[in-house]
Amino acid sequence: MSKVNLEAAKQIIAGAEEEASNIGVQMVISVLDEGGNLIATHRMDDAWLASIDIAQNKAWTSVALKMPTSNLEEATVPNAELYGLNTTNQGRIVVFGGGFPLEVGGKVVGAVGVSGSSVENDVKVAEAGVKAFNQTS
Repeated sequence: MSKVNLEAAKQIIAGAEEEASNIGVQMVISVLDEGGNLIATHRMDDAWLASIDIAQNKAWTSVALKMPTSNLEEATVPNAELYGLNTTNQGRIVVFGGGFPLEVGGKVVGAVGVSGSSVENDVKVAEAGVKAFNQTS
């Protein structure tokens, strides 16, 4: 699959939701296309409302910067090179884990963002979404 469409988003969400259920957390999972446009957002029962924007912004950060959001953690702490980066782009840049680009042949074709638990759990669930995408592409 060279593009992220609704069918791909459903598979990404299914893979991510399965992992969230396995670790016992309620998550919001968002999938964006290569232009940062929303394809789908899935809020599991009882997931935090705040996680809707956070998940979408994690995905947007990953597609906009073509990297996992966790890559920004060290560079954005006080006195680091990119401190304050999260205040740019109308506050959409997220500088902690849970967002991953989706790639086909080394080209970013979209992104997944997950929010609703600890950063460690957000990353695990997002990685499950990436794995589901990679199995279909």
